[in-house]
Amino acid sequence: MKIAAYQFAVSGDIQQNYSTIKKAIYEASHQGVSLLVFPECCLTGYPPLSIPSTNSVDFKLVDSLLGELQTISDETEISFVVGTICREGNSIYNRAVVFRPGMPMASYDKRALWGWDEKNFVKGNNHGVFNINGITVGIRICFEVRFPEYFRELYRENTDLNVILFYDVSDNNNSERYNLLKAHLQTRAVENVCPILSVNAIAPFQTAPTMFIGKSGQVIAECNRNHENLLICDFVKTELDFGEKGRRTLSDELLRICMK
Repeated sequence: MKIAAYQFAVSGDIQQNYSTIKKAIYEASHQGVSLLVFPECCLTGYPPLSIPSTNSVDFKLVDSLLGELQTISDETEISFVVGTICREGNSIYNRAVVFRPGMPMASYDKRALWGWDEKNFVKGNNHGVFNINGITVGIRICFEVRFPEYFRELYRENTDLNVILFYDVSDNNNSERYNLLKAHLQTRAVENVCPILSVNAIAPFQTAPTMFIGKSGQVIAECNRNHENLLICDFVKTELDFGEKGRRTLSDELLRICMK
């Protein structure tokens, strides 16, 4: 199964972002990709970096374009995950929308809200686990990578692949932050014995990687920083090796102790 991530310079122009997303979907489809992921808030822009606040979002346009994306999923028979801002009643969410051919849209709403996010969004309450093309996929968003607990939830669900959507950028070339977040991703993969596919925006400077990591923390593929790119990888479910079996055995034991 081919999986992919598309990193690009997210703007405050919804139509422009949509055009980039649509182009990437067709490109991935032509290359046989089954699952494609995009960055956090990549449809709408992320406040206050690419838009001033959620007051800037045209929610009618967002709803219309989400419907168009579902039609594209049905036509291309490709599944994909798109970050966006959504409104339900008086509540506004930082959302990852899951599109699967012939199935209703599903979603995960960011729960780790702090600073800008706390000012703009309501905390989500869904679990973020989905069946996509026959594999169990967990989804988390940006700041949640800092907290092992969000990924232990996915471990308990026995996910086959975890996906993380970032909008983590800076005004300067902060390689130290990039390397720190890369280390977080590798640790989340190792401690939960589960591969991770991450995706980030790229401008002004990218401070979290777009990459695919194996379940023992090995970097299988990584995009060049700060350049628009489609990262395509082969995802294959493999048997656990000796060390992976050990980590699972002890993790299960620790979880049983914590639940007593």
